[in-house]
Amino acid sequence: MMADELSLSVFTIEVDRKPVVAFVARKYSEAETICADRRIRDKLSSARSGGKPLCDELATLRVRLSNSDEKKRYREQTAARSADAGLPVYLVDLDG
Repeated sequence: MMADELSLSVFTIEVDRKPVVAFVARKYSEAETICADRRIRDKLSSARSGGKPLCDELATLRVRLSNSDEKKRYREQTAARSADAGLPVYLVDLDG
């Protein structure tokens, strides 16, 4: 593990109180900025789970520190794709 990775925390974006995606950031303020980015809402709106978009225009997005299960899933997924470490990990099963 690189020293740089030690300074990163795992955060979860909830859509209408449902945990949907986990990602890493250095600080909570950085995680909030990522969550507020219009591109995140657009990406979540285009992704589908169970035939439904993960997000719509009226959905409430909220960021928080990930719980232990979400952190574990994030670490397992990023370890499996080491070249893509740092990319978000979906916490729901995506269609297709």
